[in-house]
Amino acid sequence: MNNATIVPREVTQAKLDIRSKAGQRHRASQTYTMAERIEESAVRFAARACLLYGKERYDYDQTNRRINQVSHAAHALGVRCGDVVALCMENRPAFLFTWLGLAKLGVRVVFLNTNVSGKPLLHALEATGATHIVAGEECLELFAATELPGELRYWLWPDAERPAAAALRARCVLNLEQAARQAPDTNPPAEWRAGLVAGDTALYIFTSGTTGLPKAAVISHARWLITGDVMVATMDVTQDDGFYCFLPLYHGAAALSAAATAFTSGASLLLRRKFSRSEFWPDVRRHNVTICQYVGEICRFLLSVPPQPDDHHHPLRKLVGAGMAPEVWEQWMRRFGAQFQIYEGWGSTESNTNTINLDNRVGSCGRVPFWEKTNLRLVRYDIDNDSYIRDDNGFLQLCEVGEVGEAIGMIINIPDVVGGRFEGYTSAEATEKKILRNVFKKGDAWWSSGDLLRYDEDGYCWFVDRMGDTFRWNSENVSTTEVADALGDFPGLDAITVYGVKVAGAEGRAGMAALVLQPGVAFDPQAFWAFALERLPRYAAPLFLRLAPTTDMTGNYKLRKVDLQRQGYDAALVSDPLYHRDDHAKTYVPLSAVELQPRALA
Repeated sequence: MNNATIVPREVTQAKLDIRSKAGQRHRASQTYTMAERIEESAVRFAARACLLYGKERYDYDQTNRRINQVSHAAHALGVRCGDVVALCMENRPAFLFTWLGLAKLGVRVVFLNTNVSGKPLLHALEATGATHIVAGEECLELFAATELPGELRYWLWPDAERPAAAALRARCVLNLEQAARQAPDTNPPAEWRAGLVAGDTALYIFTSGTTGLPKAAVISHARWLITGDVMVATMDVTQDDGFYCFLPLYHGAAALSAAATAFTSGASLLLRRKFSRSEFWPDVRRHNVTICQYVGEICRFLLSVPPQPDDHHHPLRKLVGAGMAPEVWEQWMRRFGAQFQIYEGWGSTESNTNTINLDNRVGSCGRVPFWEKTNLRLVRYDIDNDSYIRDDNGFLQLCEVGEVGEAIGMIINIPDVVGGRFEGYTSAEATEKKILRNVFKKGDAWWSSGDLLRYDEDGYCWFVDRMGDTFRWNSENVSTTEVADALGDFPGLDAITVYGVKVAGAEGRAGMAALVLQPGVAFDPQAFWAFALERLPRYAAPLFLRLAPTTDMTGNYKLRKVDLQRQGYDAALVSDPLYHRDDHAKTYVPLSAVELQPRALA
């Protein structure tokens, strides 16, 4: 599939060395924190555009002044360095004003998912120890539906676009926007954050929550700073660039990669509350967007729009993200222009190692030219028995070329060094569960990613699946990611999530896919059967289908797999249409019309 020229290892390593050097200047003990970066940017890029939102425009100086007003207002209200304040707000300038205003005080800010209420919301507040909540008016209904501790103090930030009922607004003890507008706009005194160093916690960002209750990852000031420096070096970002930010700011991709990189380089940041396929290209052209973050499903969404005469005419040149399948990548380049540099990466908000594709190698999530220069390793893992493969001494074994194994990162605990450090979660138990000990020698410690990767003879890495998502059926291993990639460009399909389900009387797990169709598209079961069996081996083609709505997706446009797996194909638990693969009829048939017997599932 990929006939691209292989870049010499030394060339790729030189690029990686530039990235590494960019992140080495920050130390855990330094007093240069997010506050200093923001104030420095306000001077360096004063009149340049910083935040764009609808018809609103704030240059770097204006943005810093609005941030300062939040700092002064919060300090006057008793908030101090080391306090924990939760923020629940959709993508708009007020999110940045509030977050960064609190950061200037040395406050630990908790990013709350704007789609959750009830137990998950309560869990987020308890896990972080938040004492205050700044709630965007658009999110007040989440709190009304949740019984929260009475000692929590609610501060409101109004929203003219989505006003809430008066009764909901009345629960908030203070209008923080109003207090901020009456506060000074000068930089708050550095003494207000006295003792704060870059290694201290700046943020709590929750994992995406596709499986179980999310964990609160700890993000230090240094981590945010390093991310900005490294991404600027990686993508050659300048003050003439513009980022498009429609992924939620409460996730690490937007808050770290986009926001940190913008403030480091002086680039502009175009905010949109929700992704819109109809407004994507008009926004890109109108605001001169040159860089966009993505998740794989976003690219599929944009390809689903009928081709337009001006598809090649736009300023967008660079994409950075994860989850772009090879066939989507190639379709994207053909349709929207071969000038794209696509930085497909692998890692996570909390990871202590990562990879990123610097060579435009289609489908690869990065390259390791020389393994001894990185803390990343791939180790053998027995998918069937859900266990590591060990040598005679009980140590883990490295993968060879082409083998699938878990990606792990050596935890580097050198005083004052941030790179390679695993900052963990608010839960000590959750942190320990992600650490492998005595891996290659007694006393060593490695971060366990839970991701399966493989690499080729040229050092290019390829994401395979999440551990636990790959399942066994008919004596064959099935990768949910590979199945989703193979079927993701079925005409009329918006999103697909693949998972394994237990079948009574059968060994292993059978494949099931939840499909989200584009509005107005009718499902053609015969066409999907032909498509699946042409693209996949029979054992890998989904045995069950579920036509799912779009309502239960994470902020990063993924269906919540934990609920899908739990419900399986049980009609008593699933109200969505269910189908079963009928190879004799060469189609998928409604589940109620067949009697499931193990022999029919072979």
